[in-house]
Amino acid sequence: MHAFWLSLVMIFIAELGDKTQLVALALATCYSTRVVLSGIFWATLAVHVFSAGIGWFMGGMLPTDWITFVAGITFIIFGFWTLRGDSLEEDEKIECKTGVNPFWLVFTTFFMAELGDKTMLSTISLATTNPFVPVWLGSTVGMVISDGLAVIVGKMLGKNLPEKAIGIGAAIIFFAFGAWNMYEGGAGFSMGIWAAGLVVIAITGFLFLRKPAAAGQEG
Repeated sequence: MHAFWLSLVMIFIAELGDKTQLVALALATCYSTRVVLSGIFWATLAVHVFSAGIGWFMGGMLPTDWITFVAGITFIIFGFWTLRGDSLEEDEKIECKTGVNPFWLVFTTFFMAELGDKTMLSTISLATTNPFVPVWLGSTVGMVISDGLAVIVGKMLGKNLPEKAIGIGAAIIFFAFGAWNMYEGGAGFSMGIWAAGLVVIAITGFLFLRKPAAAGQEG
């Protein structure tokens, strides 16, 4: 049960302010909350069976200490990703469509949005050091709870969620969880390995958090 609850909590956090949560909010303006959450549940269940399977397969190929150490680095990177925040591009905007089954539209939209997303990658990382089934089910339930709360609160507040505060809180948890995993897995590693890991973290942090150049700015 530990792996189930760990996966539920971490994916709940990973989904806060994520692109797929924004998709859920947009879909909830077109269709009923029940239909949206049902579509999200089954789409997540389908995507995360592959995510958990990939993580489980990778976890069986490498030493546990290395897996734990690299997973820690990955979660710290997810913390930077969370701080940066996500937004929907113009071609990803949700349009309310009629004449189609709402469930299958939500299922397909969410399935495609989740591929390669932070929550999918988080599930892979969790499954490298935890059993397959609890991670699969826990990550799915955590996703639905996170999106369900966002939809309900978003409807109450007119979609004006305190995204910055939520992102900072989620990032802090990712940083703490990642640091603990790095310590747990890399306690016996050399200073060179630690230095390499910290360089990777510094570079990815810079890439995620750097401010984009202003439009029209030259040179």
